[in-house]
Order: sequence, then structure tokens, then C-alpha cells
Amino acid sequence: MSAAPVEAEMEERARRIVETTIELAEQGGFEAVRLRDVASHAGVALGTLYRRFSSKEDLLVAALELETRGLAERVRKRPPRGHSRAERVDAFFVVSTHGMIKRANLSRAMLRAAASGEPALAKKVGEFHTSMQRMIVGALRGESIGPDSAPLTEHETLLGDVLQHVWFALMVGWASGLDSQATVREKMRASVELVLEGANGNQSEIDPSRSQSKEAEERA
Repeated sequence: MSAAPVEAEMEERARRIVETTIELAEQGGFEAVRLRDVASHAGVALGTLYRRFSSKEDLLVAALELETRGLAERVRKRPPRGHSRAERVDAFFVVSTHGMIKRANLSRAMLRAAASGEPALAKKVGEFHTSMQRMIVGALRGESIGPDSAPLTEHETLLGDVLQHVWFALMVGWASGLDSQATVREKMRASVELVLEGANGNQSEIDPSRSQSKEAEERA
């Protein structure tokens, strides 16, 4: 058998393992993701799973990556709308937050894994943050960021980085029971305004007469 079919088979198995992880986490959260159960439900040997994933945290971070790809595709097809940068970014966070909270068991499990602090997962977690950053910059620009897009400027990178870290912290707070869904949205909207107002010399970009967040939620 040539190398290409073998690699394709390995990738198909890996995806099946990750999709099974998502199914189990949706049903029972973090504790439901046991490597032996994942292997059994995915129809692969436990050794096959261990060759790609070292722990349940590794599996759940891979699930987070797959879910983030899905979000990126949805955003590409239906970009956040708004008359200003802040309105578009606010709309993006409404969609991303709604997508996480409506699948609470899975999201709490993925967030717990991503925030576990395992050094071996740092690169993968970093890639998730970079993906979020690029989608935020896309909302700032009013266009999807693709291979042919202009490189992110230092200023765009900083704005995207700050906002996605605020959002991640708020989502971890929600997952821990500290904040409600409404509180997360309120704090994220305020954060978008504060960060972008500071970048614009304190000139607000969000028109208070518009309820862009509500519109984005209805579209989600």
C-alpha cells in the first residue's frame, strides 16, 4: 500500500475518533470522555487512539479545533453584519457565544481541556486562539480572512488577540458557573466597545439605537 492511502486512512480514523469524542462529551461532558470508550465507539483499537492522542484533554482540544473550523465556515458563508467595526465584532461574538452555550456539555469539556495548562497541548491551544483572532480581524475588516487576504497588521493582531482572550476568559467563567449567558454577552459587548473606543481615541462605533447583537442572535 502506498503512503498516500495509508495517511488518508489514518486521517479518517483520527476524524472518527474526534467526532466520537464530541458525541460522548455532548452526552455526558468531560467525565464521559474516557479513552477506552472513545476507541470502542469509534471502532478503533486503543493503541491506534494513543498513537494520535495522549489524553482526554488532547482529544477535547482536537474537538475544539474541529468545532472552530465549523465556526469559521459559517462565518465565511454568513459574515457578521454591522455599520461599524464594533457592530460586526459584537455580532461575531454573539454567534460564537451562542454556538458554544447551546451545546453546554461539550463546550464546558472543551474549555476545561483548553484551560488545563498542559504544556504538550500549548501549540494546539495556540492554534485555536489564532483561528479566533483571524475571525475577529475578519469582522473588523468586514471580510473573511483567507490565503489571499492582506497580512494582519500589528494593530489588527493586537486588537484580535486582546478581544479573543477576553472572550475566552468569559467563556471559562461561564463554564465554571461564574457568569450567565446574558452576563457573558453584556461583558463582551462592553469589552468590544472599550477596546475599539480606545483604538479610535474614545469615539464609540456602536450605535445605541441599533440592536445588532439581537439581530445576530436571531440569525445564529
